Amino acid sequence: MNKFILAFILYLTSYVSWTETLETEAVELLQAYLQVDTISPPGNEYRAVDFLAKIFDEEGIEYASAESAPGRGNIWARLKGGDKPALILLHHSDVVPADKEYWDFDPLSGEIRDGFIQGRGALDMKGTGISHLANFLRIHRSNKKLNRDIIFIAAADEESGGAFGMGWLVENRPEIFNGAALLLNEGGSGFRSKDKVGFSIEITQKIPVWLRLTSIDQPGHGSSPRTTSSVSRIVDALNIIWNNPFDPRVIPEVDRVFKDRSIGLDEPFQSKYKNIKEAIEDPSFMKELQEFSPSSHALTRNTCSLTRMEGSNKINVIPPKAWAEIDCRILPDNDPEEFINQIENLIKDTGVTVEPIMLGFPGSSPMDSELYLAIEDFIESNYPGSRLSPSVSTGFTDSRFSRGIGIASYGFNTYIYEGNESSSIHGNNERIHEVRYRKSVGDLSIILDKVIYDE
Repeated sequence: MNKFILAFILYLTSYVSWTETLETEAVELLQAYLQVDTISPPGNEYRAVDFLAKIFDEEGIEYASAESAPGRGNIWARLKGGDKPALILLHHSDVVPADKEYWDFDPLSGEIRDGFIQGRGALDMKGTGISHLANFLRIHRSNKKLNRDIIFIAAADEESGGAFGMGWLVENRPEIFNGAALLLNEGGSGFRSKDKVGFSIEITQKIPVWLRLTSIDQPGHGSSPRTTSSVSRIVDALNIIWNNPFDPRVIPEVDRVFKDRSIGLDEPFQSKYKNIKEAIEDPSFMKELQEFSPSSHALTRNTCSLTRMEGSNKINVIPPKAWAEIDCRILPDNDPEEFINQIENLIKDTGVTVEPIMLGFPGSSPMDSELYLAIEDFIESNYPGSRLSPSVSTGFTDSRFSRGIGIASYGFNTYIYEGNESSSIHGNNERIHEVRYRKSVGDLSIILDKVIYDE
């Protein structure tokens, strides 16, 4: 046998062997991680810290951890490499609540049944976190020279806004991010439709601007209404905001999203999506778009949803104070402070004051970084005919904190969804397909190796 063919066979055998080992370890780690109760509220992410710290201790990996508040644990570790800017592998360890009454299995079981690994967080986002961890351990064990540092972070509190997680780390542990320029997080993945696979990567997101509206007026008896009250002022302010939607406009990132989404759509939406800058001038189409795809419609403008309000605690008492909260999301090229001024001017005659509860950070990540190009190259090489579509998220992730300090952050994992599988995210019976998860872990290793090793 030709020695070159023999060498290739030996290499291939070795590659298959370590890949299978990596994937099996990831599955076992994920099963165990899903059994760690980090449901938020209350969070108790210190349990995830204990879980991960034990692994790092066994591997001889240096790490550090901190609680931003009692029980709200965060942990990070760094593998040293060359002088290139560091790469961060980020995931959040908290998960949303799960009502056992509506599940077909224990939400914290981690069992494998019918080909799926079951448990709250399997998709959002302990599965991705363990994929990061398994590859982090693989890289550590290889002892190969890295061209850059690699930083692993498991942060608390993302599901409730990140104030006790990434937000706190950026503010109180800035040394974690020293020298970092690239970050991989949640937000995009693969999707199979019939015999085609497409991939999305989140490069920016609408900025959350959560506001509290407060009014104070003369209290009194419910039987004797006055011309104004704290509640009527709040109602007036909410009506003004609701009945004055913000003008639609299309930023370049959103224009690209609509063009990518137009593929496969039926008319007239296909043509409208391709020419979304013109289509937004048609009010009737914008109404159709909101009914057809509320998430797509939300990408074309700033939005405010009326979500919470409170007046009196007794039906026959006109209260001295009333409040409401609104969930606003603004396009990523906006300034939050300017937007708040706009809201204040809009409702200035109601006597209602505006106070920010939470503000995000503007920022978009480039499509020509080493990490982005490595992901793009991976898809072209391993999924011929597929493409990588940049996306703009209407929601938010912890990437807003890292973009806020200048780190190019990307929402992407290599897992490929099928059917309505993603509907279990924040829903009932969350689970991840074992075989496809195994492949996603191995696929991530290909991408990482393109970025962390010099050819």
